[in-house]
Amino acid sequence: MSAPRAEEAEDALLRDYAAGAIAWACLSRRVEGYDEVLAGLGRLGLTPPVAPMAGPNLAARERGRAMLRDLLRQPRP
Repeated sequence: MSAPRAEEAEDALLRDYAAGAIAWACLSRRVEGYDEVLAGLGRLGLTPPVAPMAGPNLAARERGRAMLRDLLRQPRP
């Protein structure tokens, strides 16, 4: 697959992810890591989907958000 087509396919996946059409579990099979996803979303002017803060996964979501906040506070090289 040529580079432009690969980038178009990745952009389509990122758009679907931002819209909530696909889950992280699906997207994670095709990308290197979440940092790549965040960079791609930023490049496209999109934001990550926000899961509702309710339900059985609430504690996991809170831990994940806390981890992201901690990472964002760390000095960048």
